[in-house]
Amino acid sequence: MSTPPTVHDEVVTFCRDLIRFDTSNFGPDGAAGEREATEYVAAQLDEVGISSTILESAPRRANLVAHWEPEGCDRSLPPLLIHGHTDVVPAVAADWQVDPFAGEIRDGYLWGRGAVDMKDFDAIILATIRERVRSGRATRRPIRLVFTADEEAGGRFGSGWLGAHHPDLVADCSEAIGEVGGFSLTLNQRRLYLIQTAEKGIAWLNLIAGGTAGHGSMRNSDNPVTNLAAAVARIGNYRWPVRIRPAQQQFLEAVESALGVPISADTAEESLARLGSIARMVGATMSNTANPTMLQAGYKVNVIPGAATAGVDGRFIPGFEDEFYATITELLGDKVRYEVATGDIAVETGFEGDLVAAMTSALQAEDPEAVTVPFMMSGGTDAKAWSKLGVRCFGFAPLRLPPELDFVSLFHGVDERVPIESLEFGCRVLDRFLDEA
Repeated sequence: MSTPPTVHDEVVTFCRDLIRFDTSNFGPDGAAGEREATEYVAAQLDEVGISSTILESAPRRANLVAHWEPEGCDRSLPPLLIHGHTDVVPAVAADWQVDPFAGEIRDGYLWGRGAVDMKDFDAIILATIRERVRSGRATRRPIRLVFTADEEAGGRFGSGWLGAHHPDLVADCSEAIGEVGGFSLTLNQRRLYLIQTAEKGIAWLNLIAGGTAGHGSMRNSDNPVTNLAAAVARIGNYRWPVRIRPAQQQFLEAVESALGVPISADTAEESLARLGSIARMVGATMSNTANPTMLQAGYKVNVIPGAATAGVDGRFIPGFEDEFYATITELLGDKVRYEVATGDIAVETGFEGDLVAAMTSALQAEDPEAVTVPFMMSGGTDAKAWSKLGVRCFGFAPLRLPPELDFVSLFHGVDERVPIESLEFGCRVLDRFLDEA
């Protein structure tokens, strides 16, 4: 009789297998699709008696929803939503030390696209849930498991689609955990575990400058390329005013305590530069931001075109969406206009309540030195869709990380990898969390 696999064996296997499904998301015009990876998740749940439903928003754009109400849980409580996504951003293999879709294990790390965003937490969820089923241990309340498509392109075929077309599948949930949070940041031998309680809103803009077409050799006072370039420069060079929300303030206070030095919100990014890429993320959450990212104009060097366009990645702090758009309008001037290509809400919740207490308790049981701290994400997650349905969302995918690892740089980065010990730690913490959540 074979020995059943341990949760630690399974979490590595699941993460490795999921990495080997190339679910690269190239956006609406070229996404590979998540169907096979989603079927794999469904099979792992089905093997332990948890049935699931796969819903396609478009061919091969698969989303999975499962209801797990183990015997002994309190069914009078609203379900806890635990969510992950199966798509990943593309990877250029030539830039990597390893094949990004091989799931290679090297030097105590599991390497591959999705290892930290977010097939690691997908695997932690699967391994932990399966072990609880096998051992007959109930959770405190019912669990709703959701694995989505298309998170890396804004969720149009994933969480956004589910929220619009099947809101009943998650609307009875009151709280949720998913990416990005629960990972450790070591400062002066103190480990802060960052819990995401907020994320900036999205405003991806198309800038359009009209003008008068003409011969490139002649003077032209209505050149759309010139008009657009000036507007793009104004936006790119604008210094947005600092806007501090509670999550940022509590994060800065925790870092000040750990480092023993005061940190000004105006210079947070510079003050924290030695912490690596997390300093850039922290800096980006101190204000609205708008970064020009794309330019397009003309078809021949001696022809002044009649129009020119640009792309801007805009992000706004919770509560400052109106200020963002008003400022953009002012910076554009009267010769350039904008259209919102993709827009979505900012998300924010407080760092208090029973769920936060359960996160803290679970982390401290596995790491007595753990200090939990809220923070705001500069990017976006599926939490936007769930928040619109009234679900209170947290980023809590627990990982204890080596102090020297620049973890944040691995999100969408080259040589993405996760320590195997961190995966095992995540399973232990999630298991404890489910006893109290």
